[in-house]
Amino acid sequence: MSNQAKKDQTQELIKETAKNLFFVKGKFDATTQEIADEAGVNRTLINYYFRSRDNLIQIIFDEAQRVEQEKSKIIQNADLPFKVKISKFIESSLSTSLQYPYLETYIVSQINKGNCNQRDIEEDVLETLYKDIEKEMELGNIEKMAPVQFILNMVSLLVFPSAIRPLFMENLMINDEEYDQIISERKEIIINMLFKN
Repeated sequence: MSNQAKKDQTQELIKETAKNLFFVKGKFDATTQEIADEAGVNRTLINYYFRSRDNLIQIIFDEAQRVEQEKSKIIQNADLPFKVKISKFIESSLSTSLQYPYLETYIVSQINKGNCNQRDIEEDVLETLYKDIEKEMELGNIEKMAPVQFILNMVSLLVFPSAIRPLFMENLMINDEEYDQIISERKEIIINMLFKN
């Protein structure tokens, strides 16, 4: 293996380790030393590859934003019936929740710290989404409500179980595998709660 390939591999290992600590384990305040220990590398390598913990965190945050934007594109760009689009968005969101249970919580924590100003969806796309929701309400497929309430309901049903995962696991006395199974079963439950037919 060439020196450059080794460097690239080490850099990727550090980044993936940080993502695992932040998004999978929910350890948002992991120190440079904790990241290095978890990756099995010397702490100075983090500064060597990323210049600082803050730069590493920014790279990780940008990747988290990209994941969220990709999910939003399902609703924005897919030329599919509304219920099918929503179903695909839910499926993608649940898949992401299984892979990275604390991703949304991490993004919210970064927004609260003032580290995020990017929107996942543009105003004109949002207006189109609201019109699609209103049309579905007129057709009787969705309960009548303000379109923003439909979005809040959908996102709440998707994100809340992951956001409070440790609390639910503790109080419901279930392990990670059982909780993952519960999350993976939510797609049809959410669809049936959002749509009348």
